[in-house]
Amino acid sequence: MNQGFGMIRPELQALPQIKERLTFLYIERAVLNRQDNAITVTDMRGTAHIPAAAVSVLLLGPGTTISHRAMELIGDAGASVLWVGEWGVRFYSGGKPLTNSSRLMEAQAALVSNTRSRVSIARKLYAMRFPDENVSGLSMQQLRGREGSRVRSVYRRMSVKTGVPWNGREYNINDFNASDNVNKALSVAHSCLYGVIHSVINAIGCSPALGFIHSGHALSFVYDIADLYKAEVTIPIAFEAAARASENDDISAITRRSARDAMKERDILVRAVHDIRGLLSSKEDEIEYEAELLQLWDDKLGLLKSGSSYGIDSYDDVEENNEESYE
Repeated sequence: MNQGFGMIRPELQALPQIKERLTFLYIERAVLNRQDNAITVTDMRGTAHIPAAAVSVLLLGPGTTISHRAMELIGDAGASVLWVGEWGVRFYSGGKPLTNSSRLMEAQAALVSNTRSRVSIARKLYAMRFPDENVSGLSMQQLRGREGSRVRSVYRRMSVKTGVPWNGREYNINDFNASDNVNKALSVAHSCLYGVIHSVINAIGCSPALGFIHSGHALSFVYDIADLYKAEVTIPIAFEAAARASENDDISAITRRSARDAMKERDILVRAVHDIRGLLSSKEDEIEYEAELLQLWDDKLGLLKSGSSYGIDSYDDVEENNEESYE
């Protein structure tokens, strides 16, 4: 009999609210198991016990091993698990998001499906890169031009600051080594940033594919959000890495370590969560576990409570439908 093992699955409303939980917990080079209602994390220093209900997103880095029993507990507690590279700079796979609500996903889909709202969100994304400018009256073409000029200016400024020659962004997606060091470093740094943003988007229940500026790619929304931080984080990191790398150094390794440290220090994970929620939702409340998440959609009555029996008399045309049903 297995009745003596495990835990009773908690009701959603009994779980701690997201704002009361830990945020993103990163673990690497450790073995994760379960003891009662706690996740045990064991490495060379010993074993730590983490209450499962205190975790919102668990990031499993290199060298981690997790048991089936631990995953069962994490799932019952409503947490999200992501398999990532070192300090989240790669996104490999992910479990369910940290919320059972589809509110953000539905908002994202609705906003991107309407031309007017899509343009509005795209303008907001560009406006976040120009905090001191009013860009509300600019067309998408004008915004792209303004952004292109801004990025080229950042490249030139970093080239002067670091002494690294800059001849433009050139890279071959099929031949990494065909680029010069600074372009290699830019590709690596951006890739690290994409991994972090992909993790955030997956964790909060949005679609990485539904972009507002970028389109047609499985990571379109990842690229939209990542572009908010490139001028601040990845471009400077790439030029600095190229400046200090010698001919025999591994520019990829140097850049990855720098990107990892910079994104950790600048709270890119936390900032991305707030930025995405600010774009897609007018509500500033925290994402919560709701007691009744599942609803029924109706083209006339809107959203209805699930778990109830509905008769034909729920609709305005009840008499017409009744007559048809007896003919």
